[in-house]
Amino acid sequence: MRGWLRGIGFALLFGALWALASRVAQSPLAPGPGDVFGAMHTALREGTLVRAVGISVARLLVGYGVALAAGIPLGVALARVRFIKETVGPLVLGLSAVPSICWLPLAILWFGLSELAIQVVIVLGAMLPVAIATESAVRHVPPVIDKAARTMGARGVRLLATVTIPAALPGIVGGAKLGWTFALRSLMAGELLFVSGGLGQLLETGRDLGDTALVVAVVVVVVALGRASEWILFSRLDREIGRRWGVEAT
Repeated sequence: MRGWLRGIGFALLFGALWALASRVAQSPLAPGPGDVFGAMHTALREGTLVRAVGISVARLLVGYGVALAAGIPLGVALARVRFIKETVGPLVLGLSAVPSICWLPLAILWFGLSELAIQVVIVLGAMLPVAIATESAVRHVPPVIDKAARTMGARGVRLLATVTIPAALPGIVGGAKLGWTFALRSLMAGELLFVSGGLGQLLETGRDLGDTALVVAVVVVVVALGRASEWILFSRLDREIGRRWGVEAT
């Protein structure tokens, strides 16, 4: 309860400082909270914001699902198969340093100005962090756990599925949370560069119209989307993992 009160108190303080700074600036390039939420209300009333959020969330869920489905097995393979670690591992680490926006020109050349081009950017932006986090989590499972399981007859896929991956689950979930953040960033990068109907296009519309309040309103929506997804997708999972592993979830 105290955490909620501190959060609300900070939000009110931030809003007051924001309003004060906007009042001092007296510029259309520095809209205050009232202007921003007014622009958000207009976009909601016209339906443009709801449509943009729906399109972006649908894209995000598809791309993120593919990134998880590919990134987690890749990370496990990097941790457990030496040949893959020595050959594919350096490539994964190298590509993970490439900003997701850099994939968009290549995706457009391959697939044109299409939905698939945006999905490629999302998947590549999220899959590599997930793979790296999963590899680290699996590699740092205490050897005594595997030894105990082998003593009781667990081998191969059974050992991996029933012992190693569950033991590495806290780290894998941490990687999944990181992957979600990268997926959201990649989505915004992809949507900004061509007409796509999502939040990125709404940002671009605000820029074209010189409507700074609309641009900031969309940024606020993106922040709220990130926080809501954190609460819906990961908070309960974190608590359950903390309970099972005897670690208090913060």
